[in-house]
Amino acid sequence: MVLEATMILVDNSESSRNGDYVPSRWEAQTDAVNLIFHAKTQANAQSSVGLMSMAGKGPEVLASPTTDFGKILDGIHRTKIRGTAHLSTGIQIAGLALKHRENKAQKQRIIVFTCSSIGEEEKILITLAKKMKKINVSIDFIAFGDLDPADTKKISLFNEHIKSTEGSHLAIIPPGPNLLSDTLATTDILAGDGVGPRGDDGLGGDGESGGAGYEFGMDLSADPELALALRMSMEEEKTRQEKESAKAKAEASKEVLEGIPEESQPLLDSKGEASGSSDVAIPGKEDDKKKDEGGQDKMETD
Repeated sequence: MVLEATMILVDNSESSRNGDYVPSRWEAQTDAVNLIFHAKTQANAQSSVGLMSMAGKGPEVLASPTTDFGKILDGIHRTKIRGTAHLSTGIQIAGLALKHRENKAQKQRIIVFTCSSIGEEEKILITLAKKMKKINVSIDFIAFGDLDPADTKKISLFNEHIKSTEGSHLAIIPPGPNLLSDTLATTDILAGDGVGPRGDDGLGGDGESGGAGYEFGMDLSADPELALALRMSMEEEKTRQEKESAKAKAEASKEVLEGIPEESQPLLDSKGEASGSSDVAIPGKEDDKKKDEGGQDKMETD
């Protein structure tokens, strides 16, 4: 599979509060981020994924490309919904984050979620698309929500000017009964990572019979809110267990070090000589001492 460093840009503007996706546009994005991260890292263990937000005071890097989902989850939890999205600025910052990736052998990709109005003019977006294509950055767009036709046109023009052999895809996902992540799994954006619809042999399916064809062993299509809650709970529990395991290892290492006895005797005595040196017999020295005593006794007899 392709070795990639991917930056995901989420739309945390006020528009993401809308409930036309279950349970909201924002939570639908977080579930999709979960899917993308695991699809990328399972396709290639050396691939990494980072996270950015585009709204608020300005675009913010929440996590640099990493293989630790806990960092992505932490970034999601720290994100506030506010303001308007800054699309072009966010893409440029994501490009810089990829430029400074640790593994230069990784190909560069940006995945953008957008569910709000795009303020940039077409000319600016076309120029940006050409610039990103020149530095070999592929960009996928996931447009969802009730988008204005003018915004859809802007995204389509951007996609046309950045397309390359590496593939830059556009997925327009209208509101519907399915989860955003389930629909995303059927698009070209994740097709190259071996992801199929959940419940198939792709991510979320285990290929067993008797109900195992569904995620969590049951059909949750009728209750997408429960499905989302179960996925997030599972990831949080996994992160918690990893932290507890690391803590236990650190404590065990500390106990081993504390169990090593310290030297009870100083290395040097009060005279600056090695401790215990007076008790060590030096070959030849004892015989010399006896000879001296013998000679003294003989002189006294005389």
